[in-house]
Amino acid sequence: MAEHDNFNRIRIVMVNTTHPGNIGGAARAMKNMGLGKLYLVDPKQYPAEKAVWRAASATDVLDDAVVVGSLDEAIADCTLVVGTSARERRIPWPLLTPRECGDKAWAEAGKGEVAIVFGREDRGLTNEELQKCHYHVHIPSNPDYSSLNIAAAIQVLCYEIRMTHLAEKEGKPIHFDDWDVPPAKQQDMEYYYAHLEETLAKLDFLDLSNPRQTVTRIRRMFNRIRMDEMEISILRGMLTSIQNQIYHSGNKIEALNEEIAKLKGEK
Repeated sequence: MAEHDNFNRIRIVMVNTTHPGNIGGAARAMKNMGLGKLYLVDPKQYPAEKAVWRAASATDVLDDAVVVGSLDEAIADCTLVVGTSARERRIPWPLLTPRECGDKAWAEAGKGEVAIVFGREDRGLTNEELQKCHYHVHIPSNPDYSSLNIAAAIQVLCYEIRMTHLAEKEGKPIHFDDWDVPPAKQQDMEYYYAHLEETLAKLDFLDLSNPRQTVTRIRRMFNRIRMDEMEISILRGMLTSIQNQIYHSGNKIEALNEEIAKLKGEK
């Protein structure tokens, strides 16, 4: 049992981990700082003896680890998702320092589920995976030797979460975005994006076979806004109304064309 409920609402997500020893090292790093929720997305080798050996006395974290087949499954119920990134991207994303990440994760965990996502050892997270995140976090390491072991990176961010917790205990609480309605869950955001793309395609605004950077920039905008459950519901309703209008307009045009064809046939 974690010493504070917020620790139970922060999960570490590891994507396609190749070396099981890194999973064990991550479990140990998490338990050192009070976290215990580990999600593994399609690991290459798991369960594995090397993971247990590296975990030392944190095997309970491994025992409770949740193994899923996709990142979407791992973050579906989360209201805040932070992805770790070691390099700049073509389209910049809202970026946090490790300390800011600790503050935001802890504050958000007071009201919803939080995921901090770590990618593959050799190439990190893909652009598509990073676009599912509200923020990216970068650990500033020595530029001459910037490669950071994944368990060490997890240790750094878990440490910052713990430091925020200790600051709160000392009477220095962190508050972000206090609101009247809970933030939208990631799964609901994905449903919204699919609905939006479908509607824009029907309007001939978006070519789904060649969307370029439009969809990516739309995702970035809404991730930056951090919509709540009511706002998502309103926007989904708007999209449904737009699609209904497109449908009825299409039927009217079709009926008009048929009428014109009949008139031409009578002449």
